Amino acid sequence: MLSTRIRAALLLQRGHLFEWTPVCLSLGIGAYFLIRFEPGADALVGIAVAGLVILLLSRWLSEAYRPLAVALALAAAGFLLAAHRAHDVAGPVLGWRYYGPIEGRLIDIDRSGSDALRLTLDRVVLERVSPERTPTRVRISLHGDQSHSIDPQPGMRVMTTGHLSPPGGPVEPGGFDFQRHAWFGQLGAVGYTRVPVLAVAPATDGQAGLAVFRVRMAASEHILAALPGDVGGFAVAVTTGARLAISQTALEDLRASNLAHLLAISGLHMGLLTGFVFALLRISIALIPPLALRVPARKIAAVGALIAATGYLALSGGNVATERAFIMVSVALTALLLNRRAISLRSVAIAAIIVLALRPEALLGPGFQMSFAATTALVAIFGYMRDHRISMGPAWFKPVAAVLISSGVAGLATAPIGAAHFNAISHYGLLANLLSVPVMGTVVVPAAVMGLLLAPFGLDGLGLWVMGKGLAWILEVGRFVAHLDGARSFVHGPGLLVLPMMTLGALWIILWQGRGKTVGLVPVCLAFGLWAMTERPLGLIAEEGALVGVMTAEGRALSKARGAGFVAENWLENDGEKVDQETAFARWPNAGDGLLPGGRPIVHLAGKAAVAGFTRCTRDEIVVANHKLSGVTGDCLVFDPQKLRTTGAVAILPGPDGLRFTSVRDVTGDRLWTSWK
Repeated sequence: MLSTRIRAALLLQRGHLFEWTPVCLSLGIGAYFLIRFEPGADALVGIAVAGLVILLLSRWLSEAYRPLAVALALAAAGFLLAAHRAHDVAGPVLGWRYYGPIEGRLIDIDRSGSDALRLTLDRVVLERVSPERTPTRVRISLHGDQSHSIDPQPGMRVMTTGHLSPPGGPVEPGGFDFQRHAWFGQLGAVGYTRVPVLAVAPATDGQAGLAVFRVRMAASEHILAALPGDVGGFAVAVTTGARLAISQTALEDLRASNLAHLLAISGLHMGLLTGFVFALLRISIALIPPLALRVPARKIAAVGALIAATGYLALSGGNVATERAFIMVSVALTALLLNRRAISLRSVAIAAIIVLALRPEALLGPGFQMSFAATTALVAIFGYMRDHRISMGPAWFKPVAAVLISSGVAGLATAPIGAAHFNAISHYGLLANLLSVPVMGTVVVPAAVMGLLLAPFGLDGLGLWVMGKGLAWILEVGRFVAHLDGARSFVHGPGLLVLPMMTLGALWIILWQGRGKTVGLVPVCLAFGLWAMTERPLGLIAEEGALVGVMTAEGRALSKARGAGFVAENWLENDGEKVDQETAFARWPNAGDGLLPGGRPIVHLAGKAAVAGFTRCTRDEIVVANHKLSGVTGDCLVFDPQKLRTTGAVAILPGPDGLRFTSVRDVTGDRLWTSWK
C-alpha cells in the first residue's frame, strides 16, 4: 500500500522534473566542498563511471523510479563539475610571509572593508621568487601616506615595496573560508604597502582584455565629475560596479536599512534595465503603425534588451553577481524569442544550471543563494496567483500591489540567508525597499539610459541630474530607516547544516507536486530549531595566535584592544554582538573567573617580550602565544604559531570530559586550497 502511494506521488511529478536539475547538481557540488579530503583521479573516474552506469541502468527502471536514478547521476555530475573547476583555476599560492619589491600589471581597483584602496595585479614579479612559485595574482592595500603615488590606470605596470602573505583561512572553525574564495579567484597572495606606488610602464595598446576596464574607469570619473559625494559614488556603483567613491557611513546606512543590494549590479538592476529598454523599443515601434504591422515588435524589443544587457555586463566589469544576473535575463529574453513563457520556474532552473556549470563555487556564496532564493520565491508566488486567478485589485492599484508583494516575498525569502551570512536582521527593510525600489525602477534606471542616449550630443548631464535626484532619495531613505530605534538586530551564526536543510525544505514546498508539499516544512522547522540551539564556542584562538576570545556572562571577552581587527569583528558578529573590540577587551580581566568548565585559565602572550618572559606554566593552563614559545617548563597546553600553522584557528567547546578543541583543519580537512605546514 505504501509503495503504491509512493509510486503515485512520483508519477505526479511528470512534467515538473526539469526544475529539480539544478537542485541535484547542487547536492553534488555541495558534497565536493563538504568532504575533508581532496579526491584523487581514481575517485573522480569512479564517480564518473558510477554516474554513467546509473544513468544507463535507469532505462530498465519503471517510469516512476527512473527520475531517482537520473537525480543520482546529476549529483555525480555536480561533484565532477566542482572538482574540475577547482583544478582548472589552480595556481601558485605564496607559502610564506614576503617583504620586498612587488611588480605587476594593474587589473582591478577597489576598496577594502576599512576603506583602503586596493590594487589587484597580475603578471607578478617578486624578488628572489621563481616564476613557478609566483602567484598568478596578488592584491595589495595602500596604507600610510600615498600622496606621492601615481594615479593608477588600468593596464599600467606598477611596482612598490610591501608585505605579502598567503590568503588566510577561516577566522574560526566553520567560518567563511577566504582561502577557498581566493583559490577560485586565482589570488595567490594578499598584503599591504606603506610605500608609494610607482609606474614602471604605461598601459600598452593591444591589451584588449583591459579595454573595458579603462572604459569603466573613464565612465566613473565622468559620473563623479557631474555627481560628487555619496550620490556620485552610488551612481558609479550601479553603472560600472566600482565602489570607490561611496563613504563607509553611507554603506553602513544602506546595510542597516536592507538597501545594500541596490549597490550590487544584480538581477534587480539588470531586470529593470532590460525591462525599460524592452518597453521603450516596443512602444517606439508601436507608435509607427506601418512598421508595427510589418515587424515582430516583441522579438525586436527582446533583441534590443539583450544587447543592452550585454553592454551593461561589459560596463560593470563582468563580476560574478552581474554575470549571474545577465544569464538569468538572457534566459528570459531568449524564451521570448522562442515564443515561450519568459518568467517561469523552468527559466530560473536553466539560469541556475548555466551559473553552476560555469562557476560551481558560486553555490556557497550569499549572492547566488539570495539571488535565486528571491527569484524562485517571486516566480512561485506570482505563478500561484496567476494559476489560481488571484486578483491584485483594481487596475490602478495593481502596480502598488505588485511592489508590495515583490518586496515582501523577496525580503522573506532572503532574510534567513542574509542573517546566516551577515548575522544581522533589518527590521524595517520592507519599508525601506517599498520607498526605494520603485524610485530605482522609475527614476534612476530610465534616467541612466536617457543619459547614455544623450551622451553623443553632450546632454548626458540632464539624465545624470535626474538619476542623482533618485539616488539622493534612496540614500536619504537609507539614512532615515537605519537610525530608527530597533532598526537592526544581530543573531549568532548557524551551524553547518542549517542553511542546506532550510533551502531543501523550501525548494520541496515550491517544486513538489501534490499534497506531499507539506513534507518540506519539516526540514525548514528543524533548521530553525537547530539554529536556535546553536551554541557559540566557549573560547576562540586566532590563526597565528594573534587574538584570544572567551565567552563571559556579558559576552565575548577579547585579549587585545587593538590588532587582529578583522578577526575580532568576525568573532563578535558571529556571536550576534555589535560591539567594538575595545568594549570586548574591557571584559578580559574577568575572563578567567570560571568561564571555562572547571575554571581552566587561558593565558595570551602577545609580543616578543611577553613570550620571552614566560618560562613556567601549570598543568591546567591553556597558553596562547603569537611568537614561537620554547623553553617553558610545565605540562600546559600550548598554541603558538608553529602549532597553529598546522591547525588553523581553534574553537574551545564543552565536551563530555571537560573541554573539546576543534580546529579549522578538523572542519575543512586537506584540500587544494589549504596550506597546512
